[in-house]
Amino acid sequence: MLGVKRPGRLLAEAAALLIAVAVAFPLYWMVLSAFKPAGEIQSTDARPWTLAPSLDSFRRVFEQQDFGRYFLNSLLVAGTVVILSALIAFLAATAVTRFRFKFRTTLLIMFLVAQMVPVEALTIPLFFLMRDFGQLNTLGSLILPHLAFSLPFAIWMLRGFVKAVPEALEEAAYIDGASRTRFLWQILFPLVFPGLVATSVFSFITTWNDFLFAKSFIISDTSQSTLPMALLVFFKPDENDWGGIMAASTVMTIPVLVFFVLVQRRLVSGLGGAVKD
Repeated sequence: MLGVKRPGRLLAEAAALLIAVAVAFPLYWMVLSAFKPAGEIQSTDARPWTLAPSLDSFRRVFEQQDFGRYFLNSLLVAGTVVILSALIAFLAATAVTRFRFKFRTTLLIMFLVAQMVPVEALTIPLFFLMRDFGQLNTLGSLILPHLAFSLPFAIWMLRGFVKAVPEALEEAAYIDGASRTRFLWQILFPLVFPGLVATSVFSFITTWNDFLFAKSFIISDTSQSTLPMALLVFFKPDENDWGGIMAASTVMTIPVLVFFVLVQRRLVSGLGGAVKD
């Protein structure tokens, strides 16, 4: 009968619902704890609701010295990495897809291998590298490593989008009098833009949430710290301020959600194009 769902489909929908609840519950608990009064947070009888929501935790967060500066630093670092990685990856993906040159395959394999190396294994070598370049205690020590780690993934993903554009389209553009530069930016760039959005989401989230590099490379000049470092203020030797931790985490999550909402339509088509390749 029409309208009657098969048992397999019902089971799949139930599993999807359970996964969605499991993923969403920590976010719900984070926001809930941010609005709970201190007495409810410290209570042993934890309830998944609050009858007296309070903004005290958020007040403590925004009263922290240099919190606004940390927020702007995070925006600057993440925005710079997103823009530079998108532009460089687009040009590099076009080069390795449209041109034939020596060691092209070797270069692609190196991009793939670079994604397999754990970030933690390279933190100490990167520390000495940033020190030798004079970039310690600067935002450059955060931008450069994140740019380097974002590019391999972005190039591999955009390569599929560039490869999907027919070469006949490029030849037709040249016949109509378009230069290589015009074809690159006015024809090819809009066609692979969904892929750029998908890679930008990856770059933004990994850079925005970074704690390891911020803790390792920003040693003495706290004015160059980013938002994840602001959470350390609420971790105390005697007792952690869980309300402040949850409120600061909620504030950190808002830009990521806003960024995702703005690009979600392009993101879906971008991920779909990546799967096709």
